[in-house]
Amino acid sequence: MQTKEWLREALTDLSRSGAEYADARYLDRESESITVRNEQVAGLSRKSDCGFGIRVLYKGSWGFAASARLTEADVMKTGRRALEVAKASYLTQREPVKLDDSEPKKGSYRTHFDVDPLAVPLDRKLELLFGAVKILRQDKRIAVAEGEMSFYRTDKLFLSTEGAEITQSILESGAGIEATAIGDGDVQRRSYPSSMGGDVATYGYEFVESLKLVENAERTREEALALLTAEPCPAGKRDLIIDSSQLVLQVHESCGHPTELDRALGTEISYAGGSFLTPDKLGKFQYGSKLVNVYGDATIDGSIGSFGYDDEGVPAQRFPIINEGIFVGYLTSRETAPVLGRNSSGAMRAESWNHIPLIRMININLEPAENGPTLDELIADTGDGILVATNKSWSIDDLRLNFQFGCEIAWEIKGGKKVRMLKNPVYTGITPQFWNSCDAVCGRSEWKVWGLPNCGKGEPPQTMHVAHGVAPARFRNIEVGVKK
Repeated sequence: MQTKEWLREALTDLSRSGAEYADARYLDRESESITVRNEQVAGLSRKSDCGFGIRVLYKGSWGFAASARLTEADVMKTGRRALEVAKASYLTQREPVKLDDSEPKKGSYRTHFDVDPLAVPLDRKLELLFGAVKILRQDKRIAVAEGEMSFYRTDKLFLSTEGAEITQSILESGAGIEATAIGDGDVQRRSYPSSMGGDVATYGYEFVESLKLVENAERTREEALALLTAEPCPAGKRDLIIDSSQLVLQVHESCGHPTELDRALGTEISYAGGSFLTPDKLGKFQYGSKLVNVYGDATIDGSIGSFGYDDEGVPAQRFPIINEGIFVGYLTSRETAPVLGRNSSGAMRAESWNHIPLIRMININLEPAENGPTLDELIADTGDGILVATNKSWSIDDLRLNFQFGCEIAWEIKGGKKVRMLKNPVYTGITPQFWNSCDAVCGRSEWKVWGLPNCGKGEPPQTMHVAHGVAPARFRNIEVGVKK
């Protein structure tokens, strides 16, 4: 591959020109997106994109430059431009960057799949989506019925002046359906398997077929219609069971983002915000009850939060973030980890070749309880509560402390049984108080990894594909509903 040799030459040139460190990332991505709305194709795109970015460290200051022009001259020119940026940054340096001593790696990584979704005929994909949408539309009160699919193939090359050489090939597939019902002066929505486009995994088209969109369309439609006449979620303090389809976003917003070390150090404050989890809390802050165990784990097969190596060439790893309720770890990079006297946890990733890597979530997982209950058993153990599922809206402050979440659907629980459907459920809380109220987490049989392909961060903003493994959990005495 000529590009690899040109990037190597550029890195050698940068070392000779005074760079203390440099790395180069080449990325080639092909993607496809399909949206069906009612009886029409509402969106259809097939895109390909490739280019490279070079990052340079000069006297403790970063420089970055990128280009889509893949010629030897442009590669060399881009490397020198990155060095010029680093030298300019040095003039305003407050404190020099120091990288950890992570060992440079040589290796490769490839996701496994059975059916290449980008090779599946478009007619076959549309037939599946239209089949699901047709069922959603069998009642006139369903004003909008949608089906979506998305696919990504990403090939990456990473090289560094330390000697790292890594190739990765990652395939992602996702799909979902949604029904919007209108009637009785109300509008209600129901999604499957989750809101915001459905679910995504690093498998092939077989994953889309495993979601069984057509088979779940009738239930999705009927729940959307039933919500029109359901009673609103009553206001007050109740025991709250959160289904995994909603708990995934709770973990994302109140466990994932606040444990990004760049936020805790204030470097994301102008856009993404900061974190209430300041470094002085590490190892001693009671984040949650003893049942709350949260791990970062980029090694889970099939998850879009997994990879072989991050965009600094650090291998994927599993590490504790919250251990029996105590805050013990951050998502870190080679630059930030030394602040804690540690090495990188392998959480630096960039959206594409023309973005500089940032600390991003990987798979941030709430571990299932050993010998924990099933969801049915947890419901049976709840005398008076609310079960909520599937995110509808969310709001959380810049420090990831005060939050409010709205869900698509809820059920009231009385005497261990679901007694009625409720609409417009909302719950609020303060992050550490909320997680300390957790008194039950379901077991491994209920644990599922959900893909979230739309996590935003950075300035300029980057969108990253992340994921979270969760099982339903119960929280005591939570404020639910809307107070009058």
